[in-house]
Amino acid sequence: MRELDVGRVSEAVAKLAMDACYYIGDDVVAFFEKAATREESETGKDIFRQLIENAKIAREKPLPLCQDTGLAVVFLEVGQDVHLVGGSLEDAVNEGVRNGYTEGFLRKSVVADPIGERKNTGDNTPAMLHIRIVPGDKVRVIVAPKGGGAENMSALAMLKPSQGRQGAVDFVVDTVSKAGSNPCPPIIVGVGLGGTFEKAAYLAKKALLREIGSTNPEPRLAELEDELEAKCNALGIGPAGLGGSITVMDVFVEELPAHIASMPVAVNIQCHSARHREMVL
Repeated sequence: MRELDVGRVSEAVAKLAMDACYYIGDDVVAFFEKAATREESETGKDIFRQLIENAKIAREKPLPLCQDTGLAVVFLEVGQDVHLVGGSLEDAVNEGVRNGYTEGFLRKSVVADPIGERKNTGDNTPAMLHIRIVPGDKVRVIVAPKGGGAENMSALAMLKPSQGRQGAVDFVVDTVSKAGSNPCPPIIVGVGLGGTFEKAAYLAKKALLREIGSTNPEPRLAELEDELEAKCNALGIGPAGLGGSITVMDVFVEELPAHIASMPVAVNIQCHSARHREMVL
């Protein structure tokens, strides 16, 4: 049994929160560079060139990629052979968010009492924390700041099983269509199929962590991802919603078995500042 002080988790979360807001992934930048040549709209081409320049400035300064530095979504994969010591793991995660957003001068965007006073918590806590117990003696920490514009355009539907594959496809494409320019396209579309109401939403958000251009190992789902990407791009929303041939960077689908009477479908949209960083302790 390996001991790990939760203070190290705090340190990791603080660093990852800042790094995620400053440094966009190489996979995303590579997409921008290719898209700047294959986008059909001249305005769209120019937007991609601006996104490349924005990423460069943010990396070199460093400065946040976007003024909305997001609500801190934290995924922890905790090895079952790790003994966490030194206090509460959840408190440690929130301490990391508090320190990262304060030290990094990142905008604090969390309000308590969401249908009432909506007073800012002042330190961007609490984090939205997802914990999985996995084999081994390591802790994998992933911080994925999620902006409000993209999150607001996400959706979940409890479809009837009789609606089948086509019903799921129509719901995903309709969600992207209704989103329009609001989530700052080009976007990434995470799709969660099956499970339960809350599990489908979790799958959709987790799907956003995949690398741009990666292929689903399940051929049936890979085919579905390609179809959804083509249909979403055919909407013509384009970069920044100003029209064009590239609306989505990628579509990622995660799946679980479902109840015989249910067919949950969740869509979680991510903006072009596709921020997430990870560390293994």
